Amino acid sequence: MKVTLLGAGAWGTAMAAQAARFLQEGDVCLWSRSAEQLLEIEKSGQNKLYLPDIRLPKNLTLESHFSKAINRLSSNDLLVIATPMSGLAETTTQVLKLAEHPLNIIWLCKGLEPTTALLPHQVVAREHALHSHGIQHAYGALSGPSFAREVGAGMPCALTVASTSSQLCEIVQAAFHHGNMRVYSSDDLIGVELGGAIKNVLAIAAGIGDGLDLGLNARAAVLTRGLAEMMRLVKAAGGRSETCMGLTGVGDLILTATGDLSRNRRVGLELAAGKSLNEILAGLGHVAEGVLCAAAVADLAKRLGVEMPITVMMGEVLSNKLTAQDALKKLMSRDPKIEA
Repeated sequence: MKVTLLGAGAWGTAMAAQAARFLQEGDVCLWSRSAEQLLEIEKSGQNKLYLPDIRLPKNLTLESHFSKAINRLSSNDLLVIATPMSGLAETTTQVLKLAEHPLNIIWLCKGLEPTTALLPHQVVAREHALHSHGIQHAYGALSGPSFAREVGAGMPCALTVASTSSQLCEIVQAAFHHGNMRVYSSDDLIGVELGGAIKNVLAIAAGIGDGLDLGLNARAAVLTRGLAEMMRLVKAAGGRSETCMGLTGVGDLILTATGDLSRNRRVGLELAAGKSLNEILAGLGHVAEGVLCAAAVADLAKRLGVEMPITVMMGEVLSNKLTAQDALKKLMSRDPKIEA
């Protein structure tokens, strides 16, 4: 089988490396809009900009021509959109306009569309209705607790592919379930995608708590009550709350809220240190999806009538309506209630 990955950031590069280690010469293609970036990768054997010091397989094909990256695929192959959430709609549209036959498409981004509070699969469905020319493509999300650097280095990892198409899930597993990577399957797209979005917001909250030196008890409280918020919203949105107890919920939450490689946790730590959000984001060099989708998650919760105090407070902190300290005071002054 052939695999094309669109986007040579850290995560796209890491997943390209994972597939290329176990598939045949020329089977895996990594596309970037920057020919200069690909030339540097070819010369050095690594993505120095986004994944430095990780040696990439020599059989990985590099491509800067978008149409060539798409047209190499048949209906039995796999297309992976490895852009941030902000690039999902545009990239999907470009793919659909070029596609001449059904494709198997998955995305790696986590979050909600900020202006609409749509989940990734809803964004893709919208673009599909506008640009598919009557061709029915198979869609899904690949998510779970994973840092790109560790995946790129071939360290153990477990992910979940979510789709209503069992055939697509099998294709994704054939591409990536090798060596130290396990890929489970699920048909709960809503639960998998919402878990991936909300955990980023909660990781910022946990980072703020750690940055303010509130202690391990406080971190445990944030993660536990945050998980309860996640489960409530997933159920209200039409997903299964038990999905939140798996890899894409509690698994990804633990990783992102406690791991030193987490960009979202770092945002929280630096907010607690008094840095401005603009200053923090400028220093990251990568996207922190929790910053971009916090307000959208809060909007979705309001629309569905779901109480999510931690998430709402994070949205207000990130939009400069509250300081981290004031948000903490408001959370701690809430009335007592039954745990649910």
